[in-house]
Amino acid sequence: MGTVIDSHFLALTAIVTVGYQLFFFIVTALLKFDKVTDFAGGTNFVILALLTLIVKGSWHFRQVVLSLLVVVWGLRLGLFLLMRILQWGEDRRFDETRANLGKLTIFWIFQAVWVWTVSLPLTVVNASNRNPSIQTEDIIGWIMWSLGILVEAVADQQKLAFKNSPENRGKWCNVGVWKYSRHPNYFGEIFLWWGIFVASTPVLENAEWLVIFGPIFLTLLLLFVSGIPLLEESADKKYGNNAIYRDYKRTTSPLILLPPALYGNLPPWFKATFLFEFPLYSRNLPQSWYRRSQQGSNEQKMH
Repeated sequence: MGTVIDSHFLALTAIVTVGYQLFFFIVTALLKFDKVTDFAGGTNFVILALLTLIVKGSWHFRQVVLSLLVVVWGLRLGLFLLMRILQWGEDRRFDETRANLGKLTIFWIFQAVWVWTVSLPLTVVNASNRNPSIQTEDIIGWIMWSLGILVEAVADQQKLAFKNSPENRGKWCNVGVWKYSRHPNYFGEIFLWWGIFVASTPVLENAEWLVIFGPIFLTLLLLFVSGIPLLEESADKKYGNNAIYRDYKRTTSPLILLPPALYGNLPPWFKATFLFEFPLYSRNLPQSWYRRSQQGSNEQKMH
């Protein structure tokens, strides 16, 4: 059962992903029903993990473990987002695309590319005939995945509880892990998928190392496209005139969890170079504020 269409299951997973996303796209387009969007993304990872594991039929320990990790992540995220959107109602992300077939099509194409690309490390591992003994890289990758999903799950639950509390209406989430990162859920997701890649490296050879594009694609996507930039823009428009919010933004890391007292005193060049605090994330705030925040960091450093 080892070879289906191609030896690395790249075509097989692409066909299945396109078909699965196409089904949900049709449902969304015809019924104007976007509550299944995130569910379709998360469960697609589950399908690819189980499909490649079963079709290959090798059942190597590494294949089983990595497949299980992806299944757990995909089910948790997909079901959590489905329950959340059913509770909250319409997904505001699709206010501009719900009635625009062109924009809706682009979104679903992009989601299919996201699923297939990010799944690459697991796809190649499950297609491989190599089965070296458990290496240090495996252990490191599993630990990274464990820490990542813990942070992501905790962040999701804390924000959900915060948003569901009437007393927090009109406020930004700054409790729990959100005190240490403006986007801890994205940090967890990026970290766990880099863990999947690290745990896949013992079986990679030659061109198979190109699967590193999976976690790179995810990282770039969340940093520059559909993740942090959109949420930063939305938050800045809502709370940008609030001095307490601006202070929260100045002292709280955009991604990596860090103590506010430490992050707030770091120089702007260090934040931008090593901690992903790009000017892109403050473009919807007055430029005078951005300059003042840089000056404030420099003055605090001098004192």
